Amino acid sequence: MKTIILLAASALVCAGPAVAAEASGPPQAPKPATAGAPSAGLFTPESATSEGSVSVGGQRIDYQAVAGTIVVHPKGWDDAAAPAPADDAKKDADAPDNPKAEASMFYVAYFKKGAPSADRPITFLYNGGPGSSTVWLHMGAFGPRRVVTRNDTHTPAAPYGLVDNAYSLLDVSDVVFVDAPGTGFGRIAGKDKEKAFWGVDADAYAFGQFVQGFLSQYARWNSPKYLFGESYGTPRSAVLVNALETDQNIDFNGVILLSQILNFDLSADQPELNPGSDEAYVTALPTYAATAWYHNRLQGQRPADLPAFLREVEQFATSDYATALQAGSSLDQARRQAIAERVSQYTGLPVAYVLKANLRVEGGEFEKTLQDPDGLTTGRLDSRFSGPSMDPLSKEADYDPQSAAIGSAYVSAFNDYVRRTLNYGKDKTYKSEIDVGKDWRFDHQPPGASQAVPGILNVMPDLASAMKYDPDLKVMVNGGYFDLATPYYEGWYEMHHLPIPASLQGNIEYHYYQSGHMVYANEVSLKELHDNVADFIRRTDNLPR
Repeated sequence: MKTIILLAASALVCAGPAVAAEASGPPQAPKPATAGAPSAGLFTPESATSEGSVSVGGQRIDYQAVAGTIVVHPKGWDDAAAPAPADDAKKDADAPDNPKAEASMFYVAYFKKGAPSADRPITFLYNGGPGSSTVWLHMGAFGPRRVVTRNDTHTPAAPYGLVDNAYSLLDVSDVVFVDAPGTGFGRIAGKDKEKAFWGVDADAYAFGQFVQGFLSQYARWNSPKYLFGESYGTPRSAVLVNALETDQNIDFNGVILLSQILNFDLSADQPELNPGSDEAYVTALPTYAATAWYHNRLQGQRPADLPAFLREVEQFATSDYATALQAGSSLDQARRQAIAERVSQYTGLPVAYVLKANLRVEGGEFEKTLQDPDGLTTGRLDSRFSGPSMDPLSKEADYDPQSAAIGSAYVSAFNDYVRRTLNYGKDKTYKSEIDVGKDWRFDHQPPGASQAVPGILNVMPDLASAMKYDPDLKVMVNGGYFDLATPYYEGWYEMHHLPIPASLQGNIEYHYYQSGHMVYANEVSLKELHDNVADFIRRTDNLPR
C-alpha cells in the first residue's frame, strides 16, 4: 500500500493566473494554477469546487473543497524562456515536439468558510511509497469524510461505509492533500520525465514548487504553515522543509512526522544485505515485542501495561542485545544462548530459531514465523492483522495482510467520493499507487555537500539543518507500536541522534499509539492522533488567542 521501497527548491515559483483569497475565506471561484505559465505546456491545470460541512468536537464546520491540479517543472526550468524554433536545423529539448518534462500534481484542498485566511493555518499532507498517492491520509485520517474499515481483520467487500469524520483537522487548520507526481489524477510527461520527478531530490523539488504555487494561487503566504508526511513522506518532509527554508526563505511553524524513516540503514526490511550494521535489529526489537504481546505469544504472563513493557524491551535492546550483536563472531556461546533466550522471551520466537538466525531476525522473517504454527502471516504495515500464509514453506512473508484487508475500501470509497461529491475525475483514472522502483533515484545531496552522496539514504542532516536554520521550528513525531514497516523506536532513535544542539531537542515531541503504520486505521488511535496534532498546531501557530 505505502510500502517503502528499499528501499530543493531554488527558484521562487510564481503561480500562473493567481487568484487572491477573499478576506473572509477561500476564493469562491478558484482558477487553475501552474507553477510558472509556459506558453505551450503539456498539461492544462484544472479545478472543481464543491461545498460541505462536518462536525468536529461538537462544532459544525462549513467548508469549500477544491479538487484540481497544479503544474510543476523540474529543477532548471526557466519560466521566462521563449519557445525555441521548431525547424529541423534548430530542434532541441525546448521544441514542442520534444518538450521538457512537466508534471501535473493532483490535490484536494478544504477551506473553512467564513474564516479569514490570515487566521487559518494551512497544512500540506502527503503519503509516501515512493509511488503512493495520498488517498490513505485523505480517506482514513483528516479529510471531512472517512472510510470505515475493520479494526484488525479483513474488511468485507463493497459497499463500503463512508461517514462524516469527527476527527478531521478542519477544526484547527485548512488542509491540502497532495498526490506525488504520476500518482492520483496527476501525470508526468516530456523528455526524461521519470528522471525529472522520480527521485529523492527531484521529488522534493516538485513538492516545493507545488507548495509555492499553492500559496500564490490561494494567497496563503502569510498563513501559519505545516508539513504532514507519512512513511516516505517523512524523508520527503525533511528534504522539503530544509530546501524551502534555506533556498526560498519560507519558514514553517511545524513539521509533523507519522511512521518515520529518515535513515534507511535502520529499516527492518532485509538488513542482512548490509552486514556489520546492526542498529536495524535493535530498533525493530520493541515492535516485535509489541506484536507478540498483541497476539498473546509472549512467554509467561502477559504484561498489562504495554508502554511499560516496551520500555523494558527498549532498555534490553540498546544495552545487552546491542552489545551482543556488536561482538559479532567473538560472542561466546554461553552469552549467545542467554541473549537468544531473552529475545525469545520478548518476541515469542523459538530459541532455536533465534540462534539459527544468529540473533538477527529481519522484519519479513518475523512476520512469517511468529504465527507460523497456526498457518498465519503477521501484518507488516500493521502487525495486529493476520492472514493465511501464501506459502507455508517460505522463509519470509509473501504479502501484507493489512494491505490486503483495507486497501480496496480506501481506493473504492475515494473513487466514488471524488466523482460524486468533489465533482472531479469522471472520465479519468485515479492511480492510488504506481511502480517507480526501477526509476527511483535514491542518491541525495545533503546540506553542505557539493554533489549527491552515494550510499543508503539518510536525510537526518536535512532535518537537522532546517532546525538549526530556524531554531523556532517545531517537530512532532508520531508512531504506531505495531508498525513493522517503520518501527516506532527507529523514529525515536533517529531523533535522538540528530546532529543538533542539545537545546533544540526540546523542539521535538513524541506520541505513540496502539496501532500500526497507518495509525488512523484504529479509530481509538485516530482520535488520539487528531487531538495530539490539533494541540500541536494550536500551540505553534503563533495566532493570538
